[in-house]
Amino acid sequence: MTQVNDSTRNFGLIVSQGRVADRTDGALLGARAAADALEEYLGTTAVVTGSPEAGRIDDWTAALPAAQDTLHGLRDAVADSLDAGDTPVLLTNTCAASLGTLPTVAQRFPDAVVLWIDAHGDFNTPETTESGYLGGMVLAAACGLWDSGHGAGLDPEQVIVVGGRDIDEAEGELLSSAGVRVLAPAEVTAARVAELVAGRDVWIHVDWDVLEPGYIPAAYRVPGGLRPHQIADVFAALRDQVRGVELAEFEYGDTDVPSPVSVELILETFQSLVR
Repeated sequence: MTQVNDSTRNFGLIVSQGRVADRTDGALLGARAAADALEEYLGTTAVVTGSPEAGRIDDWTAALPAAQDTLHGLRDAVADSLDAGDTPVLLTNTCAASLGTLPTVAQRFPDAVVLWIDAHGDFNTPETTESGYLGGMVLAAACGLWDSGHGAGLDPEQVIVVGGRDIDEAEGELLSSAGVRVLAPAEVTAARVAELVAGRDVWIHVDWDVLEPGYIPAAYRVPGGLRPHQIADVFAALRDQVRGVELAEFEYGDTDVPSPVSVELILETFQSLVR
């Protein structure tokens, strides 16, 4: 694979290898596999945080304290990357890993738009969650609706959930009342997203379950999603405004889609940031 050097920026790779509420084993493997491909493509070495553990079903009250060291490691790695003048690119296992990153984004880029490209809103709180899953509460924590212990600071009116379609009723009410904009898949075009971003800095989070099932496997897949080229088009349209990227929830080892095919799709999507 040919290595690339973007003359306009350096990318700082960060890979999460610590369990952050994982209920399956594939997402840690997926983060590592995607990081391996990006290391080769960019000709750099990723910073690794955390040590793998087996997935298990537990409530957020147990998963959150168990993930403390990994979340602190991600926080510090993002800060170090930004201090070095790099654009952080995170390969994370779960959306919940963003508990460690989004407060730093809010602090460093207070006027930035956060694109939460995800089939889910992840805007539940301890009072509204039906599943108890920490990953379904991360964006609400970063916006200050509940205290995760890892900080907050995001302005919900600067958050756009792109491709959201599996949103609980109470969660939807919270999103609406907080001022978070939700773009359903039928509304998602690069031009529309760029219009809403309006030239501002942008931090992009992608949960691969935003895609139509059959491309990049995720644990919580939902029909009616986006296609990979739509994500790539958004990346290309906002290339010069992107201050960081998180790529999460690639479930390695799926029986329906060969993992090397999914890794190649992830790489091709990322390449839209450097072309």
